[in-house]
Amino acid sequence: MYSFKGKEYPCCSSLTMGIIGGKWKTAILYNLRNETLRYNELRKKMSTVTERTLSLQLKALVEDGIIKREVFYSKPPLKVEYSLTDFGKTLLPLIQLVADWGAFVHEKKIK
Repeated sequence: MYSFKGKEYPCCSSLTMGIIGGKWKTAILYNLRNETLRYNELRKKMSTVTERTLSLQLKALVEDGIIKREVFYSKPPLKVEYSLTDFGKTLLPLIQLVADWGAFVHEKKIK
């Protein structure tokens, strides 16, 4: 058994998918791979995600230590930025491979 943040997983691949699995987490990580983005900037890049889903997925990634949420209180309105943590950056080769494979499937029109 593998465990992470109090959750148990039957194998190392299910642990990985437990952290980054789902429709939106990899999209969030892909969009944060080269830059820090504000919530609305992420929303624009992922126009079909609902606000609730995006908020929940960001919260989960923050709790798992994959992304960092930084709040700036200097002047209203609050400014919140999201970026990859050093731990999150270790996922970049995996995220790129997933993206490359998706592009391959799209190009070949595999059904």
